[in-house]
Amino acid sequence: MTQDEGELDSLVRKRVRALRLAQGWSLDDLATRARLSPSTLSRIENGQRRLALDQLVTLAKALDTSLDQLVETAAEDVVTSPVHDPSHQALRWALRADPGMSVIRQRLVDPPPDSPSRLRAHPGREWLVVLSGTAVLLLGNRTYRVETNQAAEFPTMLPHALGALGGPADILGIFDRDARRSHQSGQE
Repeated sequence: MTQDEGELDSLVRKRVRALRLAQGWSLDDLATRARLSPSTLSRIENGQRRLALDQLVTLAKALDTSLDQLVETAAEDVVTSPVHDPSHQALRWALRADPGMSVIRQRLVDPPPDSPSRLRAHPGREWLVVLSGTAVLLLGNRTYRVETNQAAEFPTMLPHALGALGGPADILGIFDRDARRSHQSGQE
């Protein structure tokens, strides 16, 4: 067994145990779900029994995960740096697990637009949380006040705009692929 194989083997065993414990299951509980004996499961977790592919498939199903997730290795780049978006005064991070998604941190300083013609609509969905301050979300014909630690989620086909109320507001938003493209193209 190579070092990489040994590390993967150890990682999978730790992951099985961690997933079992996260569910609050005993060895007996998972063994029953996986149709294994508790002693076999114990030996798998502690490295005294060889990991067989058929057992990994069974364990993945019993743990309500996929085989891919069970054997996934750690990512090389865990920490990422944001890209500065000066046009929106925002920091943007791409999510490696889903390249279509972006996380954006933005400081709102201006109030929302007072003209309905400045509201924009585009395909996609957005989710945001106000980190500090108070934001105002104009969504269709409605106005929402979003306070610190409150979140809003909406389909972006509704005409919308966002602004600050009574001083700066810092927001953290998650944009799907379509919403991200629209924001990057300068529509908002």
